[in-house]
Amino acid sequence: MISKKEGEPLHSRPHQYGLYVLIWTAGVGAAVLLVWNLCEYLIINQLLKGIAPLSIHSAGGELLAEWVKDVKDLASGNSILMNPDPAMASASLAMQSWYLNGSIAGWVATAFGASVALFRSVSFVRVSLRARPFAENVAKLILGACAAAAVFVTLGIILSLIFESIRFFSLVSWSEFLFGLQWSPQIALREDQVGSSGAFGAVPVFTGTLLIMIIAMFVAVPVGLFSAVYLSEYAKPTVRAIVKPLLEILAGIPTVVYGFFAALTVAPWIRVLGVGLGLDVASESALAAGLVMGIMIIPFVSSLSDDVINAVPNALREGSLGLGATRSETIRRVVLPAALPGIVGSVLLAVSRAIGETMIVVMAAGLAANLTANPLEAVTTVTVQIVTLLVGDQEFDSAKTLAAFALGLTLFLVTLVLNVIALRVVRKYREQYE
Repeated sequence: MISKKEGEPLHSRPHQYGLYVLIWTAGVGAAVLLVWNLCEYLIINQLLKGIAPLSIHSAGGELLAEWVKDVKDLASGNSILMNPDPAMASASLAMQSWYLNGSIAGWVATAFGASVALFRSVSFVRVSLRARPFAENVAKLILGACAAAAVFVTLGIILSLIFESIRFFSLVSWSEFLFGLQWSPQIALREDQVGSSGAFGAVPVFTGTLLIMIIAMFVAVPVGLFSAVYLSEYAKPTVRAIVKPLLEILAGIPTVVYGFFAALTVAPWIRVLGVGLGLDVASESALAAGLVMGIMIIPFVSSLSDDVINAVPNALREGSLGLGATRSETIRRVVLPAALPGIVGSVLLAVSRAIGETMIVVMAAGLAANLTANPLEAVTTVTVQIVTLLVGDQEFDSAKTLAAFALGLTLFLVTLVLNVIALRVVRKYREQYE
């Protein structure tokens, strides 16, 4: 309890004095725990190197580091060694004992540091203590650190894509990658290997991505937008309360379920229908993947568009109706133009979701990189090829593995350009509307 003289005002609110104490206690405890864990890791590494056999010490630093790693794996139960040597087994037992004692000591040190900080901060609590600015500054610092972390993570992703792509383009020319018409990234690991081609023309991959995305948008945008207009402008509250949650359930279904639905239901139905019409339909087609993907991303368009349309002020609707416009004219000429920026944002989110989908494409469209605009043929996408190139034990010095980073960088740049164009269009239309 804060003691104060009669008539002496508090500088801050009572709970902010509590925040002052909590911040110091939690901050000092977390700092002690972090420093202890770091020191514990370094100390145990030195102790393990100290008890290593002389033959390991004399062999060099790389072998010593590998021996320490094997001891750690053995101590944690992740070792693949069936019969470790006695020195390694003894070191692993010693390491387990060190970690146990270190953990106990670490938590004791953390509790001691937090207790000291608690009593020390409580002793500083006075009526004149500026607790509110202190708490606000700490909150700003935490928020700024989170924002900086997000920026640095994004920057790290971009730089990793750029550096690995530079390595790829040092092995394969950028003109072949961007304008080549054949994609078959099979690199020979030895001279007598059969079936290696090494063709890195990415045009078929991006064509397949664009084809499936367009089919999905032809399904998701009309259905999602019309359902949003109906739910926000025409549906009764009871109908809206039932239909909207049912639509949003589609977003919670795992993509592998959509993939099974596309492969076992939609693709055979399209093939039977195509045979009945005299068309040659592949067992895995872009049409099947695009249709099911469009169903999957309907909630991204409908739910966000519904929220944006509901956010349009009723005064605009009432003014339009008061001037003699019908409800449909009001929706077309007033409500939808006012909600256009949000609708475009929902469509862009749906496009990003469609471009990034992998499971449905693998199960319904296949892995063949065909350069075609026929939706009845099998195609592949950028994300599917990235997964395919990085699956298994791969060497990051080969063009086959580095091609995944080049695909990712190109897809990132294309998506960035589309977003910039969409933002400019929305800004221009918003200025005209205002």
